[in-house]
Amino acid sequence: MRAAADRFLRYLKVERNASDLTIKSYGEDLEALVDYLEELYAAPATTGEVSTLDLRGYVAAVSDAGYSETTIARRLASMRSFFRFAQREDLVDRSPAKPLRNPRRKRKLPHFLTTDEISKLLYAPPTNTAAGLRDRAILETTYSAGLRVSELVGLNDSDVDFEQGLIRVRGKGKRERLGPLGSFAAKALQDWLAKRTLSVRSAAAKEKPIFTNKFGNRLTTRSVGRMLEKYIAQTDLDTRTSPHTLRHSFATHLLDAGADIRSVQELLGHKSLVTTQIYTHVSTTRLKEAYEKAHPRAQV
Repeated sequence: MRAAADRFLRYLKVERNASDLTIKSYGEDLEALVDYLEELYAAPATTGEVSTLDLRGYVAAVSDAGYSETTIARRLASMRSFFRFAQREDLVDRSPAKPLRNPRRKRKLPHFLTTDEISKLLYAPPTNTAAGLRDRAILETTYSAGLRVSELVGLNDSDVDFEQGLIRVRGKGKRERLGPLGSFAAKALQDWLAKRTLSVRSAAAKEKPIFTNKFGNRLTTRSVGRMLEKYIAQTDLDTRTSPHTLRHSFATHLLDAGADIRSVQELLGHKSLVTTQIYTHVSTTRLKEAYEKAHPRAQV
């Protein structure tokens, strides 16, 4: 089965042009499955002999080990993709993973910041240093367009249209969308670009990165996380705040102000409206809390 898994990973890379991160995730999931099956059979596992019952046992073992519903669902997705590939390659007659169902996921309400807290955070970076100008531009742009941090660090000079107030965003599944660039974010970006220095490699590249580190190379997602941690500590905001919190806050504030949910879905780049609807629950929860605090007959 290990050989079949290797063939599947090569297929993802060569024919599907999957990202390195996707291939790494599939590889780790399949490695864990193969290890389990070899221990179960006390011998190397053969793809054709794996049954649905074996896979149910694996899912139960993963669940008993305390993994989250999200992790279990991802491993199930990896198994389904692998066995579909194995069926196409005539390695199995039918997919033993097809009958398996995902665990019911508990949807947690996303953490977000109030408009006052967002303002406090956005004004935290100093404007008398290049690093401070960059950090403010990062925060303003992320909140202005509701970006994922991977989308933010992937921005290039050619993606920004200051005249139209738009940025081109490359999201999940290599889908592109247009994001709004508000006046505050545009000003912060222009201030940073006036101070930015590029490394020889970045300057020679076809696509020049907007956000760079002190060496002039493209900033990483981890660097953005560390930068935010510094300002969270300075402003004494909730320590749960992450770069993704700005995206959650973007969506929540738009819906609170009356924005249409389908417009918010498009701005976030969500494939399904169900994913966006979590933010309507946030708004409803806040309304109920406000009601219970303010209405004299809300509680006994």
